[in-house]
Amino acid sequence: QLQASGGGLVQPGGSLRLSCAVSGFTLGAGSIGWFRQAPGKEREGISYIRGSGGSQCYSDSVKGRFTISRDNAKNTVSLQMNSLKSEDTAIYYCALGRPVASAWFTSSMYYYWGQGTLVTVSS
Repeated sequence: QLQASGGGLVQPGGSLRLSCAVSGFTLGAGSIGWFRQAPGKEREGISYIRGSGGSQCYSDSVKGRFTISRDNAKNTVSLQMNSLKSEDTAIYYCALGRPVASAWFTSSMYYYWGQGTLVTVSS
């Protein structure tokens, strides 16, 4: 089971930290991806941290602003989001899977999903 939290309303330029609490699995059992879906748009893979080794990937849309990390002791993956823009407004989901590294952003490669947390960036 995955539980995403930390969403909310923030002004442009602000920061939020999302958390994904994983239960029933250890983080090393698979990779965690963060996805988002804005109204009227397709779900977008934005970040990923590999289960073994911990390598990270980011989409171009968030690279340099978002940072993914994990706490093995707490079985939690976090997404630190800085310099938020209005276009970051979306529902954010975390997911667990074993995607091939070259397709980490493909939602069909993840088989457990959290319920989503809403991030609204607005003044």
